[in-house]
Amino acid sequence: MKPLAHLFCILSLFLLTPVLAQDKTSAANPQTPIPEPPTVVSLAHLLVDHNTGKVLAEHQADERLDPASLTKIMTAYVVFRELAAGKVALTDEVTISEKAWRTGGSKTFVELGKQIPLEVLLHGMIIQSGNDASVALAEHVAGSEETFVSLMNTHAQRLGMTHSHFTNATGLPDPELYTTARDMTLVTAATIREFPEFYAWYSEKEYVYHGIKQNNRNRLLWQDAAVDGVKTGHTEAAGYCLVASAKRDGMRLTSVVMGAKSEKARAQASLALLNYGFRFYESPKLYPGGQPIEKLRVWMGASEELPVGPAADIHATIPRGRYDKLAARIEKNPDIIAPVAKGDKVGEIVVDLEGKEISREPLIALEDVAAGGWWEWLRDTVLRWFQ
Repeated sequence: MKPLAHLFCILSLFLLTPVLAQDKTSAANPQTPIPEPPTVVSLAHLLVDHNTGKVLAEHQADERLDPASLTKIMTAYVVFRELAAGKVALTDEVTISEKAWRTGGSKTFVELGKQIPLEVLLHGMIIQSGNDASVALAEHVAGSEETFVSLMNTHAQRLGMTHSHFTNATGLPDPELYTTARDMTLVTAATIREFPEFYAWYSEKEYVYHGIKQNNRNRLLWQDAAVDGVKTGHTEAAGYCLVASAKRDGMRLTSVVMGAKSEKARAQASLALLNYGFRFYESPKLYPGGQPIEKLRVWMGASEELPVGPAADIHATIPRGRYDKLAARIEKNPDIIAPVAKGDKVGEIVVDLEGKEISREPLIALEDVAAGGWWEWLRDTVLRWFQ
């Protein structure tokens, strides 16, 4: 390695130490091994760090199971996507069809033939788990529930939910309706990431429509102030299910419990998983997305320097008390030659914990660099030849 290149690599290692100050105090002794996750009685469960996707506890997380009303997380996500695309609006008046009105199970108690604002139906589906509201939304968005289901499955595949298949917008029993605990974390993460303003509705404890007040079935909203979602589900076939998400001190965890024996059991299991994750792990933010962390040499460009950084915030999921054991480095592309467009990948940011790699994220160009003229081309051709 040439002396200049060697010096650059050494400097990069020092420059890329985590930049944000963190509270070094820890509830867990750094020398104490993390205990096994709590025992959860369910058909499947999963606990993940929302910021990194790291799994902290799991059991049968890829087992195909009946989701019951967890289905509505996907139903809502599809509606959110259509709202964002401008294809529907919260103020749309939705006419309640006979099919929606007759749909059994949990209800918002919409009236046949009445026109109801789309926003009201979304609240009814999210908070009251109204099956009638779910069908009405599906019909309004796609013309029919069957067509809406095709949108659900298309989005599921795009999100990587490869073990899921939806057949209705409600979660009512169907032999071809299934998902997994892992897939449920994917659509939940997408909802939180893409639609924080709509996700906030999952934390509402009650909703009143047509003079009828119904409570949110997620008991954790009353038991833990950090919990702000997400959705319950229950049928005889599915058992008691709950996707829960909570945020404490900047760390967000999402748990999924499927096939618990009772409403109380699913709440206790979910809370046990969340408390375990918050007690023994932390998720510090190392670098903010879109902010420069280094400048790299660009060849044959109108500018010789290119500011680079991560596209999105970089977090690390680590045992509590190990922040000072983190280190980071960049692995840049061998040659960066203009033109370079903002957003182009020019390397990777590698994060190590106690010398072991724990994550690798894209390093991107944060500005455009146009191609230089004949002089820049000639100069850099000669310089590259000598290097």
